[in-house]
Amino acid sequence: MTGGVEPHVSLRVLGISWERIHLIIHVRVVTREGGGPDVPIDFEVFTGSSAYPASSTSLGDGRYDLTFNITTFANRQAIPNGTWRIRAVVDGEPDGIALLDASRITALDDASRVFLYNSNRSVYTVSFGVADNDVDLEFLMRVYQLNQTPARRTWRSVPRRMRNSIIGPTAKQRYARWIYAFYRRWPGIRQGQLLFASEQRQSLEGNLKRVHDRLIERGLDSKFAMRYSFRVPGSSEWKSTIRVLRLLATSEIVLLDDYFAMLNNITIDDRTTVIQLWHAGSGFKAVGFSRFGNSGSPMLKNAHRSYTYAITGSEHLVPVYAEAFGIEPESVIPTGLPRVDWFLDDERTAAFTEEFYTQFPALRGKRIILFAPTFRGRSINSAFYDYSLIDFDALYELCGDDAVVLFRMHHFITDPMQIPAQYADRFFDFTHYANGLELLHVTDLLITDYSSIIYEYSLLDRPMLFFAPDKANYAATRGFHRDFDETAPGRVCVTFKEVLDAIASGDFEQEKVARFREENFDRVDTGAADRVIDWLLLENPHPATRRAASLPSSQDDSEWVQETDQEENNR
Repeated sequence: MTGGVEPHVSLRVLGISWERIHLIIHVRVVTREGGGPDVPIDFEVFTGSSAYPASSTSLGDGRYDLTFNITTFANRQAIPNGTWRIRAVVDGEPDGIALLDASRITALDDASRVFLYNSNRSVYTVSFGVADNDVDLEFLMRVYQLNQTPARRTWRSVPRRMRNSIIGPTAKQRYARWIYAFYRRWPGIRQGQLLFASEQRQSLEGNLKRVHDRLIERGLDSKFAMRYSFRVPGSSEWKSTIRVLRLLATSEIVLLDDYFAMLNNITIDDRTTVIQLWHAGSGFKAVGFSRFGNSGSPMLKNAHRSYTYAITGSEHLVPVYAEAFGIEPESVIPTGLPRVDWFLDDERTAAFTEEFYTQFPALRGKRIILFAPTFRGRSINSAFYDYSLIDFDALYELCGDDAVVLFRMHHFITDPMQIPAQYADRFFDFTHYANGLELLHVTDLLITDYSSIIYEYSLLDRPMLFFAPDKANYAATRGFHRDFDETAPGRVCVTFKEVLDAIASGDFEQEKVARFREENFDRVDTGAADRVIDWLLLENPHPATRRAASLPSSQDDSEWVQETDQEENNR
């Protein structure tokens, strides 16, 4: 019954399944006459006076799949605490409430999920049951977010290093909010001020640099007042923090190209447009909210949710990045990646190639193998790579006189590669070589793992090998959007011996490259920076749901809970 009126349809829950953070409830709709509905039907979830539409897919014969992203339910917030029911909506009016057959009750416990985050100090639970009703078994979804309450401490019990800092993370957040609010009021937003910023790099690079340079090439630096803030955790201190907050508060547009932790401390004013130009492209490594409940899980309140827009390389990746960032698909714009403009510039490539071989004449005529894995560890502060996995002796012998190996480790890794002197004629450390992306143009074979360097390299239609000895652990803790072996555009090797065998035999499974390229590129051209500028900086024609907060406040993270784990980032 709905409002005392006999419903037009009955709604039965057939089953429950999960795909990462996506909850899928399988239902069937039957009319009072016993057939499938002959009118358009929608669905919604409700609790008390709150109701929200549910995304549904018709499977025919009255069957539907209802899909919920539990972390991005509505208005960039998770499903709030409470007990929720599902009902059909016919001709715009609420109708039959979802029921469950008694025979299916025992399966509900298996469908429940517990998502741990904040170093296991917070938990988000989704469980299922039925209402205590003798007439009908109404299907219930119970959602709760719980936070560990810190034990009370006397001032004397607080460690000296914490007492010396006087303030904990929560107080630091308050100070950041006050400073941001102060500059937001005075001098206030400055029309045309454009901020290029990163908390992961110390200089203008990649997508940010390409958009910056293209603005100047087009004479648009006269339209925008360009400001800059580049720092890493090791160089962060209060003076630079205050400066970043002032720039964030006074800028009309903010351009980022990585995780920006400062956004966790403040709520960006809706009058500021924040655009994430993230440099990754492949989309098979789970990041952001795709990892919710796994190692390095983000908080439910997270910097990613502050983006007005994010860009990606293709329509195919729009849902991937919407999921990862916890934003709407409409806010992910497939402009292509600006740094690819440079990568595909023939004159630039020719000039680089000539300069490279002039600088390294001994490499001319050699087969160049580039070893470029991503890092292990949770963040920039704990990044590492296990060099013992590499059989340097066997690789050296395999190279012979015709091949060389350039090692380019992720810039987060501080432990340098030690190349023994006896291998110095075939092995070279290119970790700090300035033109990392251009280096792909002289590469004949790429060996990597989960790095997004494969995105640009796929454009060259050259072979790749994936050395992933930890792929099972990586999948269990980090997760993949799609099966790694099927998605990787090349042969996947679990042991280094397999890598050596593949190089020796030439078995790279290179046929996978074309499929990967088609999935990840809507356009193969040099116009991505112009599309970012024209679509997002000048015209801004893609309205996105902004950072509204209309859901009940019960789902908020506890005030004391802090973002303890930085986002892992692709190369």
